[in-house]
Amino acid sequence: MGAEHPLFILYTSGSTGKPKGVQHSTGGYLLWAKVTMDWTFDAKPDDVFWCTADIGWITGHTYVCYGPLAAGITQVVFEGIPTFPHAGRFWEMIERHKVTTFYTAPTAIRSLIKAADSDEKVHPKNWDKSSLRILGSVGEPINPEAWMWYYRHVGEERCPIVDTFWQTETGGHVITPLPGATPLVPGSCTLPLPGITAAIVDESGNDMPNGSGGILVIKKPWPSMIRTIWNDPSASRRATSRGTQGLLPRR
Repeated sequence: MGAEHPLFILYTSGSTGKPKGVQHSTGGYLLWAKVTMDWTFDAKPDDVFWCTADIGWITGHTYVCYGPLAAGITQVVFEGIPTFPHAGRFWEMIERHKVTTFYTAPTAIRSLIKAADSDEKVHPKNWDKSSLRILGSVGEPINPEAWMWYYRHVGEERCPIVDTFWQTETGGHVITPLPGATPLVPGSCTLPLPGITAAIVDESGNDMPNGSGGILVIKKPWPSMIRTIWNDPSASRRATSRGTQGLLPRR
């Protein structure tokens, strides 16, 4: 099978426009899933990795299905909600399965903060989380207050948080801290990964000065970038016509 053979088509959520059928390739997508497991999560053979995402989203594809299997590590596969049968379920499962890497969404974290504030019995302090070594955030911006709670009460101020920026079109992480290498900034995804040439431009594609707002773009290709939009190849060509590989909103 050729490296550019289509692997899957996954539709975007449509939150910023009409849903797009994103087509990924076999070789490039799998390569990026594997290297980002190594870079972002510092994957080790004895890790127990848990990404709480639904398999139907790109997070579930890359970091439940393809990435952990390519890395050859043990993982927890989860279906349900974090508050049933009680709001300490996540922490209970971390203790039971000795999870080393925990990857979840800010919405879940904020709901568990609220639950812990209203009922001390479900606070993460009631479970043994000493197996954890890396925490992750995915799917939306994490506000600094939630980041600090996550760092203090789940990671016990010893686990780095990798706040990952990416989307269906990128196939895997493109901007994220690297544990032990990148200074952590609560609420910030920090720096691009190796090979990701990110920039902020105006509507005409001109680079903006540091500290200015604009459109986030990636100027050069990377292995897991979208190959085409299903049934709309002209949109794919338009996205690259100004020398960028797709215009990406901040989140």
